[in-house]
Amino acid sequence: MHDGVQTTAIVGASGYSGQEVLDRVLRHPGLEVVALGSDSLAGSPASALDVRLNGSLPAFVSNDEALGAGADVVFACLGHERAALLEAPADSVVVDLSGAHRLQDAALYPAWYGFEHPRPESLDTWSYGLPELTGATGRLVANPGCYATAALLALAPLAGAIDPDHVVVDAKSGVSGAGRELKPSSHAGSVLENVSPYRVGSHQHAPEIAQALGFPVTFVPHLLPVRRGLLATCYVSPDGDVRSLLEDAYAGSRVVRVLPEGVAPELSRVQHTDAAELGVFEDRATGRIIVVCALDNLGKGAAGQALQNANLALGLDETAGLRLTGVLV
Repeated sequence: MHDGVQTTAIVGASGYSGQEVLDRVLRHPGLEVVALGSDSLAGSPASALDVRLNGSLPAFVSNDEALGAGADVVFACLGHERAALLEAPADSVVVDLSGAHRLQDAALYPAWYGFEHPRPESLDTWSYGLPELTGATGRLVANPGCYATAALLALAPLAGAIDPDHVVVDAKSGVSGAGRELKPSSHAGSVLENVSPYRVGSHQHAPEIAQALGFPVTFVPHLLPVRRGLLATCYVSPDGDVRSLLEDAYAGSRVVRVLPEGVAPELSRVQHTDAAELGVFEDRATGRIIVVCALDNLGKGAAGQALQNANLALGLDETAGLRLTGVLV
């Protein structure tokens, strides 16, 4: 800590989530960057990531060197398998933005993530950090997945007031949700003027949602031809006043807003922000309730939530460094 400012290392800083974390740390009044980790950019100046980054930031180092920089808080923005091998520094708050520590049962990783977890004994040392619902405890925080965040914001306050056997989550996300690494499915020719479901019935956020709710849901993600933003439409059979439950749950939140009756969430209002919007509707034909959540998959779905979790773990203002105000066009 330097004069009341907490030091920060970003591991995997050259990916989308790493760059978004860096952007928020730079506007944070209580955080100072001391290490930028990237194996591909190690030895390069910060401007190699973005020419707008000036000489006040340290040059890139390897991810291992950044992890060992002795920072007060480490943001781990790595792939799932690499993050699963993470040896957290003993005195640092660590926020893991991957899925490597979200599931409590190591036996789920082969089926849902495609690898055996190399450190199954460590999973119970990480706490799941969805600040509005399940605030993390301790210094090791598993940051939720973007789809899981949207689904849980919509459903978790309702878990005891809906039929658990008939919950459907139809979700759609921008292409940045697939990460910065090149792959055929994220090429312009596959994405533009197209909407496609993917990992139907097998997406890794499904067990994460079930773990938090206490029951599984039918979950289908889709890829939208937009850069960023996520919309989750959740269909439930209610046993209670859904709107009141949601309004009560988020009455004190500066991040999650339940919109007035008849107003629908929209991607355009949450893109480039760290806020989430919820809309509640009744299906006149069936009596079912439809809860819609909109958020930015790189904001509240990743970097913004990571900052929230770090702020809470460090005892800082929960929303410091977040993008929550303004009227975007």
